[in-house]
Amino acid sequence: MPELAFLILFPFATAFILFFLKRDSKVRSFFVFFGAFGELAASICFAVDSLLHRDLEMGTFFLPDTHFSDMIMAAVEVCLMLIVFFLSIKYKKYFVILLSAFGTIPAVYLDFSGISETTASHIKVDYLTMIMILVVGIVGSLICVYAVGYIRDYHHHHKEFKDRSGYFLSMLFVFLGAMMGLISSDNLMWMYFFWEITSVCSFLLIGYSRTSEAVTNSFRALWMNLLGGCGFMAAIIFCICVMEITNISQLLVFATLPSMAVFPVAMLSFAALTKSAQMPFSRWLLGAMVAPTPTSALLHSATMVKAGVYLLLRLSPMMGGSEVGIMVTVIGGFTFFAASLLAITVTDGKKVLAYSTISNLGLITAAAGCGLPEAVWAGIMLLIFHAVTKSMMFMSVGAYENSTGSRDVEDMHGMIVRYPRLAFVMTIGIFGMSVVPMGMCVAKWAALKAFIDSGYVYLTMFLCFGSATTLFYWVKWLGKIFSVSRGSMKHEYTVCFSEWLSIYPLSFIAVFLCIVYPLISRFAVVPYIQNAFSGSLSRFVTAAFPDSTIVPASSGTVAAISTEDFVIMGVMLICMCILPLAMRFVNSVQERRVLSYMSGFNAGDDRSFYDSFGEERGQYLSNWYMQDLFGEKKILTGCLILTAVFLICIMASCAVGGLFL
Repeated sequence: MPELAFLILFPFATAFILFFLKRDSKVRSFFVFFGAFGELAASICFAVDSLLHRDLEMGTFFLPDTHFSDMIMAAVEVCLMLIVFFLSIKYKKYFVILLSAFGTIPAVYLDFSGISETTASHIKVDYLTMIMILVVGIVGSLICVYAVGYIRDYHHHHKEFKDRSGYFLSMLFVFLGAMMGLISSDNLMWMYFFWEITSVCSFLLIGYSRTSEAVTNSFRALWMNLLGGCGFMAAIIFCICVMEITNISQLLVFATLPSMAVFPVAMLSFAALTKSAQMPFSRWLLGAMVAPTPTSALLHSATMVKAGVYLLLRLSPMMGGSEVGIMVTVIGGFTFFAASLLAITVTDGKKVLAYSTISNLGLITAAAGCGLPEAVWAGIMLLIFHAVTKSMMFMSVGAYENSTGSRDVEDMHGMIVRYPRLAFVMTIGIFGMSVVPMGMCVAKWAALKAFIDSGYVYLTMFLCFGSATTLFYWVKWLGKIFSVSRGSMKHEYTVCFSEWLSIYPLSFIAVFLCIVYPLISRFAVVPYIQNAFSGSLSRFVTAAFPDSTIVPASSGTVAAISTEDFVIMGVMLICMCILPLAMRFVNSVQERRVLSYMSGFNAGDDRSFYDSFGEERGQYLSNWYMQDLFGEKKILTGCLILTAVFLICIMASCAVGGLFL
């Protein structure tokens, strides 16, 4: 698979070059654009080629001589461990050293001893791999393009931080290469290698500014992900030494979860929960907000957190009705609801997006834990739409922050007049996350049906109440954007060309996906589900979707919905596009000045009034954030403790069951 080798190695080569290009220059920008658009084009070409020749190209691939590659991987793992050791000693975080050693030393031993060498497959290319390659290749590459202009403005506004932008850009490309390797690996040792690279890279990027807050948050992200890595390594050791298997394909041959496989599947699921920032591990993703915006966009949309849910979706066929499946669905469903509540109570735009990310990842996690084909369909669709929409929202907030110095939602009042192009993009993003017929709502519809059919009543309740609170905080944000005070004027943009070069394509893709998602489902998602569930899709579809919410691929239709629903969704899609376009041209229309009525005491404009003492006071309208009801100080600690206790109990039960049954 030379094309796949290119997708993995090309970002690493680009990162190596950028690391030595310290100064901001046209040469460095050229290499970023060349690397990003090269990776983007290669991803699209690989997906098209795989679809056109799927009978020949899809499958698992055994590489006959990987000893040299294994030695290189072992050496890189040692280097990563030494980096963690050095920084942990420097900042006196000694417990992190133990977690790094517990994961790395067994991996190096397995590589050098030859125990992990296998005659089974090393690479797995199927429809889910292809979907993930497109997500990482397109969204991740555009984030790298966005970073060129953003990091320049970032250091212009933050002169107190040392400019290490060459290092920053190189780490973004390392992320891309690691994710490409992770999603295409079938061998567990190879997957673990790339898994750990993403953990260390996120640690380095979160601590980019080297402030005390950044260092603290970066180490929190590191130890939580290293803890998950220890679980991953425990699963590998068990699979090799007890089950005598070395890759995921061998693990997934079981139609249901046998007692022997309970322990490794539970450990892999635990690793995925930490990587995807599910409660009680959600705080590392919230702490990542101190990093520059491209880091947030990359961690929250295209890479890192998606690695966790990707692994859960892989394992989903084994989870239905099992103890591990119950653990995953409860943690995911509760996180979806709790994080959406917490998102209502914060005003920082990036923090709202962070809670929203944790919440939506919880829904994908719950869908994977159900172990039903229709739930996996919903989970994959949620993954696709969330990656595109959330990255666009992070970029827009970052661009607004560089333009105004604030990313607070309350400071976005009247944005449709002051920064109409950014408001237009944010409107598409908010609609994409919360309004029919955008893909997130369609996927939630399918998830709701799957949860009902699964018999997990608590999941249905989590989805219903979580969706309501989700809509609440998105509508609040949208209201701020469209609330205009008299006298508001258009401001000059300071958004760089490279930022628009990323934001506009993602906006187009977000709308375009709403039109073509039935084709994505038909030619990619449903074929993957049919293969993953070994032909059981038709049986599940007949029982679970009698009204054609999803029907078998052989019938020519795959996704959801009656003809009348499609007509309604089409009308809503048109209206969704017309609204921001109409607001874009509001400024060109001559307005009639009508003052707000304030009991007869208006001071002459919409922003001040006379109080009962005859003194002029300013008027300010603000959203209600309900912090006194369920703010972070009220429920966050309790939620983390509750999920931690539940997780410990289930994991202990799985460990006992896997080791002694």
